[in-house]
Amino acid sequence: MCGISGILKFNSGEKVDRRSLQRMADSIIHRGPDGEGFFLKGPIGLAHRRLAIIDLETGNQPMLSDDGKLALVLNGEIYNYIELREELKSLGHFFNTSSDTEVVLRAYEQWGLDFHARLNGMWALALWDEHKQQLLLSRDRIGEKPLHYAEWNGSLLFGSEIKCLLTAGMPSEINLEVLELYLTFGYVPAPHSFYKNVKKIRPGHFLLVHGNNIADKCYWEIPSCDERTMRGDREQIEEEFESLLKDSVRLRMRSDVAFGAFLSGGLDSSSIVALMSEVSKRQVETFTIGFDEKNYDERPLARLVSKRFGTDHHESSVTAASFEFSLNHILHHFDEPFGDSSAIPTGRVSDYAHRYVKMALSGDGGDEVLSGYNAYQSEKLAAIFQKISNPFRPLIQFPFLQVAQVVRGNMRIKLNQISRILATSFLDFEDRLLKKASWFDREKLKLALAYVHNPMIDAREFLGDFMKNCPFNDGFYRMMWFNLKFSLPDDMLVKVDRMSMAHSLEVRVPFLDYRLVELMVGVHKDVKMRGYERKSVLRRTVGRKLPKALLKAPKQGFTVPVREWFKGSGTAPFLEALEKRPPFGINPRMLGAIISENREGTADHGNFLWMCCLLKRWSEQHPHPC
Repeated sequence: MCGISGILKFNSGEKVDRRSLQRMADSIIHRGPDGEGFFLKGPIGLAHRRLAIIDLETGNQPMLSDDGKLALVLNGEIYNYIELREELKSLGHFFNTSSDTEVVLRAYEQWGLDFHARLNGMWALALWDEHKQQLLLSRDRIGEKPLHYAEWNGSLLFGSEIKCLLTAGMPSEINLEVLELYLTFGYVPAPHSFYKNVKKIRPGHFLLVHGNNIADKCYWEIPSCDERTMRGDREQIEEEFESLLKDSVRLRMRSDVAFGAFLSGGLDSSSIVALMSEVSKRQVETFTIGFDEKNYDERPLARLVSKRFGTDHHESSVTAASFEFSLNHILHHFDEPFGDSSAIPTGRVSDYAHRYVKMALSGDGGDEVLSGYNAYQSEKLAAIFQKISNPFRPLIQFPFLQVAQVVRGNMRIKLNQISRILATSFLDFEDRLLKKASWFDREKLKLALAYVHNPMIDAREFLGDFMKNCPFNDGFYRMMWFNLKFSLPDDMLVKVDRMSMAHSLEVRVPFLDYRLVELMVGVHKDVKMRGYERKSVLRRTVGRKLPKALLKAPKQGFTVPVREWFKGSGTAPFLEALEKRPPFGINPRMLGAIISENREGTADHGNFLWMCCLLKRWSEQHPHPC
């Protein structure tokens, strides 16, 4: 696990400035505090910061081929490197190290660009081929590891984080076109960023750069399955799933350093800990973050899991007092506003864990692979409600709306949620999806953005264009495709990468083994969700080993009580600053109304206000006329 960066001069007669390359590497020292390495030759310069996990003695990078014509820097881990090395040895290759990086290098020598299909892992890599005068930039199938690039000043700049590019001298010109996308989803989806020149390589893609020609190629895609022939053989699916998940955990426990696991108290992370306890020859270390607010705190469930599997358990908490630190910490490590507030506890648990271990496994990806979000239940309901004729639809929704007017607090929020599910059931899928994926009402957001005069990408049009590529028709499967292709790589995995690497901690995600993804994509929705039971396949396999109280608990997720925090006095200065001078010309009256609704408990705008606070702080650092 490391950080990479580099410069390619489009004019082959120019040479890369070593000082620029050094600054790029220095900017991401947190991603690799164990060492650095550089390769400069003619128009190419590669830089590497190392976090040593495997082959501590001989795995330094950049790594060169025997003839010196290939140079590779790799961020990530190739979990099946031992098996690949044996296969490559049988084909006549010799190895000088025991690292996975050399395996990638030899695989490229053997199979060329087809080497991608051989790798099981997470990675972002840059490989210079002097024979072809060609640079390869590649990102793993699902998007666990990031890679950004920009064309600037006759060069291609690239790096694990945007700050690499800015440190190299590229101006930080703001891209306000993505403002509506950010305030809708809470993040900026690839290939876009909040900087005009910076793009993100998409998951399952690689770039081939020859001269000043940049070709974007897709090497892996989510399998396209016929919905009419989705697999329904429950017992066989469960057997295959459990075997693959256990093997995925085994592969991701390959390490030459101490490691542990994030344990939230939810079904996914608890299942990973259960399997780790079976595979590991020593006691598993687990790390949990909780909240003072009881409704958000899963520490009691995590303790049950720890006790069941005899882990060495560590606990900490997050409070509203960390608000200011979290604001600055997130902006520094994401380099652009990132509004998913669960980045706060993810950062805290990473900070806590890195004091004990250097690598951790997590349960991320379980909801996407197993179709476990509550939205999947509503999609099943939608298929039923859509059969109801128009005159009778209001009769179903009316009781929930009436009761919601006379109750307060969490009950009111819950009833409003049910009412919204009913209302959105009768919309087109893209409109339904947009309401589920948005942090704020679309019509109100348009009014709030009325003072912003820059052209912006319309979120509904962007989502519609994106979903045109979806091969599925059923709303359940379309939701699955959206989560795997959109929210997982651009939200969940970005959060985990930045917050773990901010603390020099590697996080591995067993649920995202591509074999598991390819298996579960082709499974019928009634197998994934028996009736309206979430994650039926996991519950009937590894879930049988977990405490019953956990299996009965409602879905929590890594939810942060920002709504409650914004009611307290500690955050009052931030809200006052928002009202007084909103970021990028956002309507102050609308923002004031949002703050009032959240304070009075008539609506939960906590995460949206958190997004606005991030945007304001970032806009102060990057002033831009609207």
